[in-house]
Amino acid sequence: MEDVRSTMEGKFWAPGASLARPTSVRAGSLTLVSGFLSVRPRPNSAIVSAANGALESLARALALELAPVRVNAVSPGVIDTPIRAAMPEEARRDMLAKTAAALPVGRVGVGEDIARQILSFMTIGFATGSVVYIDGGALVI
Repeated sequence: MEDVRSTMEGKFWAPGASLARPTSVRAGSLTLVSGFLSVRPRPNSAIVSAANGALESLARALALELAPVRVNAVSPGVIDTPIRAAMPEEARRDMLAKTAAALPVGRVGVGEDIARQILSFMTIGFATGSVVYIDGGALVI
């Protein structure tokens, strides 16, 4: 249960609580980051999958509650970021190479891929309540 609590606290409750508070901001864009496990779960990922799905639902609900502030979500697939530094280097390289070979785009994502989508949400004034899956095609394979 401690792992469940920790996952939900870090992945859902912390961002959810900070965005659900009343704010004096009356314009702009907020983007939550979930993960593609929300729609394509794997064994041993139930809690992370649920937290990601909850974030996507939260984005849609907050788009209504915080309007005219726009709220969206980005759902990344496998991204090569420093969070993977905890893995042994050989295992990390092997996992990333296997994932890249299986994806239609032929590579895993990088932080810049996700940042560009967040910037897009910031500049498209008609986007709110949207979830965009940036996963290299993982959802179609």
